[in-house]
Amino acid sequence: MSGFFYKSYVVVLVFSVFMGGLWPTPAQAEQYKESYVGDLTTHRTVYEDTLVNIARDNSLGFIELRAANPGIDPWLPGAGVRLTLPTMHLLPDAPKEGVVINLPEMRIYAYVNGADAPITHPIGVGREGLSTPEGVTSVTRKTIGPTWRPTARMRSEDPSLPEYIGPGTANPMGTHALYLGWPAYAIHGTNKPFGIGRRVSSGCIRLYPEDIVRFYDMIDVGTKVRVVDQPIKAAWVEGKLYLEAHTSMTQADQMEQEGSVPDYEITDADMDIIIKAAGDHHDLVNWRAVRQIIRERRGVPFVIAARIIAENDVENVTGQEPPQKEAALQR
Repeated sequence: MSGFFYKSYVVVLVFSVFMGGLWPTPAQAEQYKESYVGDLTTHRTVYEDTLVNIARDNSLGFIELRAANPGIDPWLPGAGVRLTLPTMHLLPDAPKEGVVINLPEMRIYAYVNGADAPITHPIGVGREGLSTPEGVTSVTRKTIGPTWRPTARMRSEDPSLPEYIGPGTANPMGTHALYLGWPAYAIHGTNKPFGIGRRVSSGCIRLYPEDIVRFYDMIDVGTKVRVVDQPIKAAWVEGKLYLEAHTSMTQADQMEQEGSVPDYEITDADMDIIIKAAGDHHDLVNWRAVRQIIRERRGVPFVIAARIIAENDVENVTGQEPPQKEAALQR
C-alpha cells in the first residue's frame, strides 16, 4: 500500500471509530419511543360470558380483568354489562430491549420490533412461596415439545406424579418452551390456560397456548430477559401524566378471590415514582386522585396531571381513564 493511500485509510478508520461513538447505531436508533402500548377498550357481555373467557379472547389475564371491573361477578356477570378491558399498558421502567417481565401486572413485553410497539402478553407467575425470581438472565435454549420433569419437592407433595411427562396434552409446559439461564426456570405454554394472569406456577412464566407459539418464533436464543417488580407505573402520554397501579405480589391472591384489596396508604416509594415521572410538573399532580388509584389497584391508567391545559382546569381531567372504544365481540 502506498504512503498516500495508507495515510488516507488510517484517517478514514480513525474518523469512523470516533464518529461511531457519537452517532447511534441502527439498533440504538430503532427503539420504541412511546411510554405506553395499546388503547383501552370495552366489552359488552352476553349471557354466557365469564371473565375467564373474556380475558383469553382479549389477551388479558384473569386478575387484571377482575381488578379493572370491581363489583362484577367473575363467573356470571350477566348480559349487557359494560366491562373495561385493560388493554392499555404503561411500559415498565426498564431498558426497552429484549424481554421485560413485570411480575405484579403479570405481563411480558418483547421489544423485537425496533421502533414499533413491543409485543405484550399476559402471563402466569410463581405462587406464594415459589416466586418467580427478579433480575436479569437470558434465553439459553428453545424446545418444541418439551419434556416436563417434576422436582423432588413436587413429587414429595404429590407422590402420584410421574418422573417425567413427554410432549402431549398432559404436559404442564404446553407445546413450546424457552429455557432461561436460571436453572429450573423457563417461559413456556400450559395445558391449563385458566391459570394465565394468576399466581399458580412453581416459578416459571406461563403463556396462553396460542401466545407461546408466536412468542417462541420471535425470541432468539441469547435474548436478554429482565424480570422486575413494579406494581406502580407512571408516565406522560400526550401531555398528560398517567398512573397505573396493580396489586402487589402479596395482594394478588386476595384480588383474585375477592375482587378488591384492603385499604392501602401511599408510601414514600410510591410518591418517589410519581414525583420522578412528573418532573418539573409535580405541582400539578392531583394527590387525591393518586390516593384513590393506589388504594383501588385497578391496573388501568388514570390521568393524575396535565400540562396542556390551564392549571385551574386540571381537576376536570385528572382521575379519568383514557378514552375507550368498544371491542369487537369474539366468539
